[in-house]
Amino acid sequence: MNFITMNKIRSTLKPGITIPSLIFIVGVCLVSAVYPGATENLLNIVKSFIFVNLNWVYVWSVTLFVIFLVYLMTSKYGNIRLGRNDSKPNYSFFSWLSMLFAAGMGIGLMYFSVAEPMQHYSNEIFSSKSPVQRAQNAQLYTFFHWGIHAWAIYGVVGLALAYFSYRYRLPLSLRSCFYPLLKDKIKGKWGNVIDIFALCSTFFGITTTLGFGVVQINSGLVTLNILPETSFPYQVLIVAVLVSLAIFSAISGLDKGVRILSNINIIAVVVLLLFVLIFGPTVYLIGSFTEGIGTYINSFFSLTFNTHVYEENTQSWFYDWTILYWAWWISWSPYVGLFIARISKGRTIREFVAAVLILPTLFNFIWMSVFGNSAIWFDMNTANGYLSKMANDPDGLMFQFLEYLPLTKVISLLVIGIIIIFFVTSADSGIFVMNSIATKNARISPKWQTVGWGTLLAVLALMLLNAGGLAALQSMTLITALPFSIIMILFIVSLTKALVIDKGYYEKDFSSTTVPWSGEHWKERLKQIVSFNDSESTETYIKTTVQQAFEDLAKEFSSNGIEARINSQNSPQSIEIEIKYDVINNFKYGVEKHSKIVSEYLLNEENLPGSEEGLVYYPKSYFGDNREGYDIKLFTKNELISDILKHYERFIDIVSEEKNTMFISSDANHRFK
Repeated sequence: MNFITMNKIRSTLKPGITIPSLIFIVGVCLVSAVYPGATENLLNIVKSFIFVNLNWVYVWSVTLFVIFLVYLMTSKYGNIRLGRNDSKPNYSFFSWLSMLFAAGMGIGLMYFSVAEPMQHYSNEIFSSKSPVQRAQNAQLYTFFHWGIHAWAIYGVVGLALAYFSYRYRLPLSLRSCFYPLLKDKIKGKWGNVIDIFALCSTFFGITTTLGFGVVQINSGLVTLNILPETSFPYQVLIVAVLVSLAIFSAISGLDKGVRILSNINIIAVVVLLLFVLIFGPTVYLIGSFTEGIGTYINSFFSLTFNTHVYEENTQSWFYDWTILYWAWWISWSPYVGLFIARISKGRTIREFVAAVLILPTLFNFIWMSVFGNSAIWFDMNTANGYLSKMANDPDGLMFQFLEYLPLTKVISLLVIGIIIIFFVTSADSGIFVMNSIATKNARISPKWQTVGWGTLLAVLALMLLNAGGLAALQSMTLITALPFSIIMILFIVSLTKALVIDKGYYEKDFSSTTVPWSGEHWKERLKQIVSFNDSESTETYIKTTVQQAFEDLAKEFSSNGIEARINSQNSPQSIEIEIKYDVINNFKYGVEKHSKIVSEYLLNEENLPGSEEGLVYYPKSYFGDNREGYDIKLFTKNELISDILKHYERFIDIVSEEKNTMFISSDANHRFK
């Protein structure tokens, strides 16, 4: 880790990433604030050109992401772990799901859960359809925009980052995803360009989302008569309080701040969901959700590939909704992907993909059905079309919808609380991700950097909110999604190449000439087979047979110009022979004392010797690359040497292939820091 000392201020920021990023971020925000109208018009022209002429790039990219992840989940690569083969998840399943859900959707769920279905329902393009058909359409398109396709975008980035970071122990950085393609070039300018792009994209996405979140919080507080109006001074106060909370949470770390807030929020969200389900049109909601799932499944492929090229009257809607959503999710994917990767160490690829694609999608469907269909039902049966008229006012629509439910003020307060927690978790996880990118994933950074990123977010968001420049920044964010969609396709190419090599490495067979036992000493072997080893005899075996084999082999290695060292420890008892290399975590063959419970059937079997303790102890091999070891108690000294040479021959065979240089050691990884 490099530290820059300037006027005795310690920093882990990398100038090659941080300085160009800050210049671009501040420059774009200033231009958007000073010339909001002109900037927005110019960027809208570019955005419209991309959406109209290059929308197929988004359609094909997102489709590819879905197909790729579903293939990985069902393929032989699904068992590969995001980390060493023996690594375990850092977080419980509930905490993990809560955090990825909060980071992935957050404020958007509260902002659009009523607004989007109502806008589809009331859109003039669908006015020729009956109210029931429009309600079905609204649910179907909302499912489409918030379903598997959205999470597939996040999943591709998160999976690539987690795999290369934890499996190959490269920095948790987008540049690491290009290692199979660029190799050591990721250390230089190309790597910096990728990280600069990710940092800017993350900052713009979070800034615009937080800006819109502040407006909704302000609107809710006005509805509850807590604040007198929706004005800029009150928005400054809201931002100051919430960003301060976000900074405090970020300083506390993921294990405390983000995890605790995410767990609280998911519980609050479920309470709100159940309240609306119970006190809303319950039977209608359950029936419409059930039918909606069926319609979504039946329409999945037609929706996925539909570009509306034969339906001119719906093309503008297609650009303003589907393509905008794909661009929006893609522009957010560096931030969300980095965060998901950060919390996903130890998961298998199958577990990661299944959880990221299916569980949040299912929850989104339930959430959007309950809120969106409730609003449409109230609009048709109680509100006499009033909610439809408010469809273009998403800031206040949620709170207006709650007027048709009991305990309106209490539930409105709960909604504001949820939005606030979403705001804080989005901001603090965003601060964490931005600092991670800017420092090349420094393990420990000074607290002033966290405060600095949070302050910059708050100041620029307020500046744009006051000047009306948020829309321009949003357009800028959507435009950056086009090049990043191409980058994501390269992630797939890179990940595929790495997975093929990974699987080949761990399935590499041994030479047919390395069979350890010739049949000699068969009487002694039989005696060992039918006996249960106790702890003392296992320790004796390790101290004598194993240690002698390692010492003889180390001496022979030395005579051939190879330095081998023998390491040992007592708790648990183990001994290993290690040859230091700058590839594949060094060559290591070790033996450790293990135990297992003996079956009661065997303990009570008169024709077999018993075990007083109910446990059997045995010496088990282990390897430097964490492949599964096995019981070696039947090996003589020479057979054990033969077994070690079998693995050493395999090791030499693997490292002689250039493609396997991706399996680099932790020592080699320091050159990427």
